[in-house]
Amino acid sequence: MQYLAMPSNDIRRNLATEQHLMNSDHMQVPFMLFYIEDSCIIVGRNQNTLEEINQKYCEEHGVTITRRLSGGGAMYQDMGNLCFSFVVPSEQVKFGEFKELVKPVVEALHDMGATGAEVTGRNDIVIDGKKFSGNAMYSRDGKTFSHGTLMYNVNTDVVAEALRVPKDKIESKGIKSVRSRVTNIMPYLKPEFQNLTTQQFRDELIKRIMKVDSIEEARQNEYHLTPEDDKAIEAIENKWYKNDDWVYGKSPEFTVQKRKHFTAGTIDARFLVEQGKISQLKVYGDFFGTGDVHELETMLKDVDYRPAAMKVVLADVDLNKYFVGIPREDVLDLLTEQH
Repeated sequence: MQYLAMPSNDIRRNLATEQHLMNSDHMQVPFMLFYIEDSCIIVGRNQNTLEEINQKYCEEHGVTITRRLSGGGAMYQDMGNLCFSFVVPSEQVKFGEFKELVKPVVEALHDMGATGAEVTGRNDIVIDGKKFSGNAMYSRDGKTFSHGTLMYNVNTDVVAEALRVPKDKIESKGIKSVRSRVTNIMPYLKPEFQNLTTQQFRDELIKRIMKVDSIEEARQNEYHLTPEDDKAIEAIENKWYKNDDWVYGKSPEFTVQKRKHFTAGTIDARFLVEQGKISQLKVYGDFFGTGDVHELETMLKDVDYRPAAMKVVLADVDLNKYFVGIPREDVLDLLTEQH
């Protein structure tokens, strides 16, 4: 299996690299990507960026903000964090099922001493009940990539300052704060792995995933970016990850907000209702889905803001395509309920 250890520490460059390699045939699937970033926050595809971050803190401390193509929630990273991606044919994995895809990473961590690491919930890897890895998934043109974080030696104080985790999400996990629900994996590893740089930690993982004895042996399967790759990556970076319209979007005015946290994610629907009709709808959240939720927003535009009228429009719509793991009736009840 080929892999790429990205040379950049800029999250925008690395997400653009991931997108380019997934959409091209330069690396043969399945393949792996690894990257390490300077301080940054990556929000999920459907999130309201300004409500997920402490913008003042991020500006004052040089935290880069961008948005990814996949769903899920906002994640803070710094140079103590390692990101990994697996790109596989879509038919090999059920969308939203992370356990099998991240299994090689979990097994490598077990071998390095973190035997309590396990996949739990919908997309987390935890140890002692604390999260050290969050994962997200995206599918396109017959390929699926699952990318995740590994907190090796992240500054957890900054996590709590830079992110704004909604109260209902924290309460649903039975905990008091974002700081209390995350941890670094470093102290759970064997002593010989507790004083590594993040790059050395990455190489130890690569060796185990590739089942080789040395990183030099693994590098026989390492991909190196070409000038052609770099040109395409720069174009994607400027179009998406450095584009404020994509990163921040436009948060519309709204007259009705309907928000609920489900086990499989939060849905936050905001309606602008004028003269009894839905003139605009924006759906935010950290849910996963194979479909673009904008399609759903468009379906309900200009529909009467009444339960019966909305249910008629949504009668034959596969809502699981947009909200994987959330029961259809729960989504319908949330969107159509009247207060």
